[in-house]
Amino acid sequence: MANLLETIYTLWLREILRFVKSKARVVGSGGQPLIWLAIIGVGFGSAFTFSAGGGPSYITFMAPGIIGMTILFSSLFAGVNVIWEKQFGFLKEILVAPIPRVGIVLGKIAGSATVSLITALVILIVVVFAGIIPLSALSVFGVSVAVLFMIIISSIFVALGLIIASTINNIDGFNVVINFLVLPVFFLSGALFPLDNVPLWMRILAAIDPLFYAVDGMRGALIGLHTYPLYLDFAAVFAICVLFVAIADVAFRRMQSK
Repeated sequence: MANLLETIYTLWLREILRFVKSKARVVGSGGQPLIWLAIIGVGFGSAFTFSAGGGPSYITFMAPGIIGMTILFSSLFAGVNVIWEKQFGFLKEILVAPIPRVGIVLGKIAGSATVSLITALVILIVVVFAGIIPLSALSVFGVSVAVLFMIIISSIFVALGLIIASTINNIDGFNVVINFLVLPVFFLSGALFPLDNVPLWMRILAAIDPLFYAVDGMRGALIGLHTYPLYLDFAAVFAICVLFVAIADVAFRRMQSK
């Protein structure tokens, strides 16, 4: 157990230090979501409104979705690190080291998920201080639930990035796969528009999108607007998280045996 925890901590710390030392990544990971809020939120807000009946403004509705987008993009970036490590031989060294294999996967997930969580929390703080999500509407319980959703969905997409990277040996191929996945996952999450009146086929696809449940849960916790009860959203993302982490562990074990 001690060896497992030490492995997780070491790889977690490595990911944190790598993020801190990359100034471009720090600025880019926080800047892009704010641009989306400033341009898409204000622009679409002039055409759509949720104010009827005392509902939130469009930009307030959109804010939890942008937090979800931040987590999605930054979490999948973990896969790029795995490919670099495969090319430079670092991954081979840790795979043959006498350490628990599951510790490698958990350490990488913990480190990259922490990076995604930090970025998401910065965006949350910005939207609260900017008045996009009113401070008066928040509660300790609501913020705690939202942070819990952030942690779980970060782990899901980090694990997904690791699964994809374990089967691909070059960054170009990884980027093609990620670009194919990112936009459908994001738009089907309900981050930019409610899915109540969309066609049935789109609702079916949204039902298998883990980001949909995370955005719905965060939106319910932060602004009180949600499609499903919070416990159902939590159960869905937790089950998907366990599944993806298990698959990532198997993928890493198979990668070692190749």
